[in-house]
Amino acid sequence: MSRPSLPPPELRPYLEELVRRTSAVCGDRLVSVLAVGSLALGDYRHGRSDVDVTVVVDPTLPRADLSTLARTLAHPELPCPAAGLELVVYGADFAARPSGDAGYLLDLNTGPSLPERAAYDPVEGPAFWYVIDRSVAHQAGLPLYGAPARDVIAAPDRPTVLAALRASVREHADGEGHLADNRVLNGCRATVHCRTGHWFAKRRAGEIVAASEPAFAPLVTRALESFERPRAEAAVLPADEVRAFLAWVAARVEEAASAAGV
Repeated sequence: MSRPSLPPPELRPYLEELVRRTSAVCGDRLVSVLAVGSLALGDYRHGRSDVDVTVVVDPTLPRADLSTLARTLAHPELPCPAAGLELVVYGADFAARPSGDAGYLLDLNTGPSLPERAAYDPVEGPAFWYVIDRSVAHQAGLPLYGAPARDVIAAPDRPTVLAALRASVREHADGEGHLADNRVLNGCRATVHCRTGHWFAKRRAGEIVAASEPAFAPLVTRALESFERPRAEAAVLPADEVRAFLAWVAARVEEAASAAGV
């Protein structure tokens, strides 16, 4: 699936206003605003997907300005038409170097289907999501404002990404807080990345795994079908089959990590 050059029409007014508000708060410190995640990989599903955005600033914003930014972008102050907004702000110095740390200045989750969260301390939680997001951003980040993704976001090295995938698969195996179809398709994406070193959209990764692994094809196919529905209508997948699949994914990640010396 080719990556889009523009966000989908139903999101453009929202993203334009998001950029305008971000620019108003950051001023000449704003370096880039990038669409990442499903928007960058061409797999956004309205009513299902989040809007993932990375912001890069230079110099670092003070805490008061970060708090102002979080307030002005929070739903419903800025109504989010997607399932939610996941926005991360990085300082340019941090974003420009490979790292296995979370490293954010602000991590904002907001929207109709997301619990509200504005975090300012990157050691509060696990770092692996941010490593994966920066790796995706370096490969495919879609510029909404300012410098291109590859000019401002360094790619984490392969051992660092594989360590992040190991942690991601472990969290999905626990299952808490994640839809079953998303757990399966994230497992597919992890598997295909281990094989290729390239990030694919979840649907495309699912298609690749379903075609190459007949034993898991029925489960992955059901996950793909469920992924087309709104979150509230997601299918309940057999828990034992999901656990078995994610155990298989974990073994594939371990193989790749061992080969990379992780």
